[in-house]
Amino acid sequence: MVDSNTLELRKFVAPEFVSGIGSADLAGRYARNLGADRVLLVTDQGVTHAGWAEAAARSLREYGHKVTFFADVSPNPRDDECMAGAELYRRNDCNAIVAVGGGSPMDCAKGIGIVVTNDRHVLEFEGVDNVARPGPPLICLPTTSGSSADVSQFAIILDSERKVKIAIVSKAVVPDTSLLDPRLTASMPPDLTAHTGLDALTHAVEAYVSNASSPVTDLFALEAIRAIRHHLPQAMEHPDDLMARGGMQLGSLYAGLAFSNAILGAVHALAHSLGGLLDLPHGQCNAILLDHVMGHNFTSAPERYAEVGRAMGAPLKPGLPQDEQRELVLQAVRDFKQQLGVTQRLASLGVHRSDLAGLAEFALADPCMATNPKPLTAEEVISIYAQAL
Repeated sequence: MVDSNTLELRKFVAPEFVSGIGSADLAGRYARNLGADRVLLVTDQGVTHAGWAEAAARSLREYGHKVTFFADVSPNPRDDECMAGAELYRRNDCNAIVAVGGGSPMDCAKGIGIVVTNDRHVLEFEGVDNVARPGPPLICLPTTSGSSADVSQFAIILDSERKVKIAIVSKAVVPDTSLLDPRLTASMPPDLTAHTGLDALTHAVEAYVSNASSPVTDLFALEAIRAIRHHLPQAMEHPDDLMARGGMQLGSLYAGLAFSNAILGAVHALAHSLGGLLDLPHGQCNAILLDHVMGHNFTSAPERYAEVGRAMGAPLKPGLPQDEQRELVLQAVRDFKQQLGVTQRLASLGVHRSDLAGLAEFALADPCMATNPKPLTAEEVISIYAQAL
C-alpha cells in the first residue's frame, strides 16, 4: 500500500549508475568521458589490501590517466583527512576523483571535492544546501552494500575536535557515476556484510516512514526491504555467491535512491551521535538501534510501519489491533537481526549510561531528526538509547 499524497511537491535526484559484473572495469572509460586525465583515487587500507584499489587504478591507467593514491581514510572519515586529501589533489593538479571502498572513502572523496572547488574548510559545509559549487567529477566503486554514498546527496564527516559527525546534504555532492560490481563486495567478512546490509535496511525503513517521502521513494524503499530480506542471509552464508551479492547491491542502491531524496530519521541521528562521540561503526550502531526507534515511532506512522512489516514477512492480518501489529512488525525485524547474528547491544560497544545525555544532545541537533515521523525530546532519545544498552 502506498499512501503518499501524489500532489505534494517533491524532487528526485539520482546519478548515473552501471550495475553488473565487469562494471568496475569501466572506471577508466568513465573518467575519460568526464574529461579527466589526472585522478585522485580515494580508498582505505582494507580495500587496498583486498586489491580493489589497484584494480581500479589499472583501468584508469589503461585510458592514460595519471593516478594519485590517497588511502589515509578512517572508518569514520575525519575533517583533517578531507583537508589532507584536498591538499594532495591540488599538489598533483588532479581534475577528477575516483572513490573505491565503502561509505568512508566515498564520503571523504565528496568532502575532498567540495573543499577543492570552494576553497573552504570541509566543516563549513555542514547542513543542508550549503555547498555553492559542486566538486570535480566523482566516480564511485562501492565495495560494501550498505552506505549508498555512491548515489546519495549526503556526506558524513567527523569533526575531530568536537567529536561529532556532521552531515553535509547537497545535490553538489551527488557522484557523477556509480559502478556497481558485485565482485568488489565478495571480500566482505560476514560481520561487515551483516552490519552494512542492516544499514541499507535502515535507510529503506527510515525513507519509507519519513515525513518527506514520496510515491517514487516509496517504490524504491519497499523494494529495497524485500531485496535485503531475501539476499542478505545468503550473502552472509555464501560470501562468494555473486547472485546474492548482486541482489544486495541492488537492495542498497534502491535504499540509497530512497533515502537520498526522502532523507532519514532518528535511527541515523542517534547513530551519528554514537559514531562521532565514541568513534563506533556506523552500520553496527544502526543495526542495534533500528527496532528500538521503530517501536518508539510506531504510533506516529502505524500504516507505514505495517507496510514495512509486510515487506519483512510479518504475519499481519486485517483488523489486528495496533499494538499487536506493532509487536509483529518489531518481532520480524528482531528475528531478522537474530538470523544474521546481530545480537550486540550498545553496552558491548563501550557505551555507558553516563554517556546518554551528551549523546542525546548531539542526536537532537542532527539534520536527520527533521524528517523523523515524530518530534523527539531529549528524554525520549535518552530512553531509546537506554533500551538499546
